Order: sequence, then C-alpha cells, then structure tokens
Amino acid sequence: MKILSAAQLKVVDAYTIEHEPVSSTNLMERASRAVADKIRSRWAVNTPVKIFAGPGNNGGDALAIARMLGEANYKVYVYLFNTSDNLSPDCQINKKRLIDFQDVKHNALGVRNIELVEITSQFTPPKLEKDDLVIDGLFGTGLSRPLNGGYASVVKYINASPATVVSIDVPSGLMCEDNTYNVMNHIVKANVTYTIQYPKLAFFFPEHEQYVGEWEVLDIGITDPLNGETQTPYHLTERADVKAMLKTRSRFDHKGSVGHAILIAGKKGMAGAAILSARACMRGGVGKLTVRTPEYNVRILQETIPEAIMNVDVDQNCFSQSFDTSEFDAMAIGPGIGTSSYTVQAFIEQVSMTKCPMVIDADALNILGSHRGWIAQLPRRCILTPHKKELFGLVSTTRNSYEELERTRELAVRQQIYILIKGAYSAVVTPEGNVFFNSTGNPGMATAGSGDVLTGIILALLAQSYVPEAAVRLGVYLHGLSGDLAANDLCHEGVIASDLIDYLPKAFKALRAN
Repeated sequence: MKILSAAQLKVVDAYTIEHEPVSSTNLMERASRAVADKIRSRWAVNTPVKIFAGPGNNGGDALAIARMLGEANYKVYVYLFNTSDNLSPDCQINKKRLIDFQDVKHNALGVRNIELVEITSQFTPPKLEKDDLVIDGLFGTGLSRPLNGGYASVVKYINASPATVVSIDVPSGLMCEDNTYNVMNHIVKANVTYTIQYPKLAFFFPEHEQYVGEWEVLDIGITDPLNGETQTPYHLTERADVKAMLKTRSRFDHKGSVGHAILIAGKKGMAGAAILSARACMRGGVGKLTVRTPEYNVRILQETIPEAIMNVDVDQNCFSQSFDTSEFDAMAIGPGIGTSSYTVQAFIEQVSMTKCPMVIDADALNILGSHRGWIAQLPRRCILTPHKKELFGLVSTTRNSYEELERTRELAVRQQIYILIKGAYSAVVTPEGNVFFNSTGNPGMATAGSGDVLTGIILALLAQSYVPEAAVRLGVYLHGLSGDLAANDLCHEGVIASDLIDYLPKAFKALRAN
C-alpha cells in the first residue's frame, strides 16, 4: 500500500473526479458513507454525536456524515465554523443537503434529531460528556500551517473533554508528513482516525500516536492517475507483498542446498543472545548454522541448540579474532558480543573481509556508533537492524521521527545499505531511499531478546538465497506475525522472546495459507 503526500492526494482526487468520472460532491459522499458506516457499526444509535465541521472539504465530509447518521436516527449536534463566510463549494452543498434533510425529517416525524449551529463569530462550546462521540471534521489533508486563534481554542477544548473523538481522514491540525514546525498542542487527540484510501506518513511516527489513536484505512475506490505507478518512497508492507516473496522448496533440497549461515554472537554472560538468534535462525529454515562464540559459551549452546555447529574463538570470554567466512552463505554479527577493545577491532576486520550477505545488529551497531567513520567501510547491500537508541549512534540527534527517517534514508542511499528501524511499524529503508513500513507486530514484543530473534530470522533467509530486500522485509513481517500469534494465545504482557521462536513455524504456515 502506498503512502502518498498531501500534494499527491490532491492529484489522485482530481484524477478520479475527471476520469471515473465522478463529481467531487459524489466522491465526498462516498468517503462520508464509508466513515458513517464505520461509526454505525461501532457506536450504538443512542450515542450522542457532536460534530465539529470546518469550512473546507473536511467540514463537507463532516456535514455529510451528520446527515447519514441522522438518517440512521442518531441524535446529532453539528457545529459548523464559517467565520470568514467562505465555505468550500462541496461544504456549501452539504450544508444545504443537511438543512433540507433536517426540514424533511422534522416535518415528517415532528422530531428534529439534527441540530445545526453555524458559527460566524463568537462560539459558545457545548458541554462534552463522557458518553458523547465527538466527530472531528475541522481540517483535513489540505492544512499547510499550524492552527491558531479560535480553531486552536476549539482543539484544546475537545482535547480537554472526556468524550470519545473520531477524526475524519487526519486529526485536525496534524500535517500529513512533516510536523517539525507544527504547534503540537493545537492538534486534535483522536481515539480513532478513519483515513481515506491511503495511510498518512505521520501516522507511523510514535510521537503522533496520541493524536491519531487507532487508525483504519477506508477504501473508496480513488484512482491512481498512473495506474498504480504514482511514485512515492513510502509504502506499507501487507500480507500479499511478503507472501509473494516466499520460496517453495524442491523435493530434492537438502541441508547443503538451503544455506549455511554463520552467526557471531555472545560473550561471557551473554550466551542468551546467541541462543535466541541461533534458535530463530534454525526455525527460519536454514540448512546449517555455525555459531562463532567464545569457549565460555560453548557448553550451554551445545546443550541448548544441539543442531548448531560451534566455531570457538581463541579468547575464552569474547569475540576477539576475525576468521575466514568464505564457506558460508550469509553472516550475522552483533547479538551479545559486547564492545571490548578486542571485539571492536575484530568486528571491523571481520566485516571488511566478509564477502557474503550480512546482518549487523546489537553490539555491532554500538561499535559503529562509536566509530562512525567505519560506516563507510561497510559492504554494499548489508543490513543494519537498529532500534531507536542504536540508530541515534548512526544519525545523531534529530528533532522528531520524520527528520530521523529522512537522515536514515540519506545514510542508506549514501552507503548503499539497508537499514531496518525497529519498533512499531518497523521501517525497512533501502539503498534506493524507499521505505517499507511493516504491518505486523504488537506491544508484547517489547521484550528483551526480541531483536536477537529477528536477526536470526533474517540471517536464515539470507542464507537461503533471498535477496537482501526480500530477506529483511519478509523477516520483519514473519517476526511480527509470530508475535501476533503468540500474543493472541498468551497476552501482550506474557510474551517473551522465546515465544517468538516457538510461533515462527506457525507464522510461516499462516503466511502460506490461502
């Protein structure tokens, strides 16, 4: 699924209106019907609905939704802000439709279940109760500057209320992409956002969760002007995307034909990281796995994962010496290796001499963060898997997630590497500057060792000859799907990293299912 900019959204709307063909008013009707149906399916008809409509097309959506909910016998109070006496044409049309419906309904039944108040100067706000449903239709994707004045006051009033808030398309005041210079306390804090046709980039940043709340994309059949070829660097990876990447094994495959991986992991006291990565790699389908680890960890690894081969470092306590990796199909380095001076030197030597595809994670990323000049020595197309703190060491301080993402894109393009920013909606950034947000995973995966498991999964896929982009996108999707299956059977609080490994075969099975 593409994530389009506000400017692109305007283009695809115009194209749909011209080529479907459909009037802008009817396209608005389609969007409003989709939102109204969602509201009807979720909130009972006795829920008091209070709608705040702005003067533009987002306000037009809100007025159309008011009429549709009125048709369904909801009690609706509408507050239309028209302080400049300049409603958009479609907003004006929907205002008239609402008034006409209001009159017909009143005359037929003697009951007025829609109350419309048009604000042209002073606004006396209604009391918002806990049981009220507030629908935010003040401003949508066309907003280009922070809200101020009276609109900022209305936003603050809504946010201070105990009511449940639903935003249409985007919470009023939130820019679709870059909110660096926005006034953040002038943005509606929605519980639910029903967004039209495409998700907005701002939805994927953690600091915006408090504004967007739970969100859902509603498909209303808006047409891509270039038949699916509209260019955007931002995408949301969905099930069909990764299912198409899955390889099918030949009946004649054997352990030598489905990959031999090398995992460099664990120091004294950190054998657990090596175990988690190694088990995940084996469950990820690799034919053979060798673990390079200090002698201190060998016994526990052999007892815990007897399927793995041991390659013992000369140092008893840490990874201290690079070695020949020419016999391996893929390498991962970093989980639990520490950052001792011996390990730091061995790391850069190992990365520089290794020719096979590789994943760089955990302590290896911390080493790069402390020796940033070494990033230039990384082999092209290698995969880095930082969480937010590790990413900080690579791209330095940023003002927000948007700037962080843009700097990460610059680094990925400059060095021709893949960077996976781990977290909710983990983002795969490619050497071409594309970004693929992941759609699986849940808060239960916020547990120690989860990243080690992911490294093992990606390593397994690389060793099985998946190209790096497919390996990292499929790997993060399967990792999240394993977490979703585990959380469904257990609970968010009860999930630990080992559960992700146990559910990995079920994730493969679920992805292959029709």
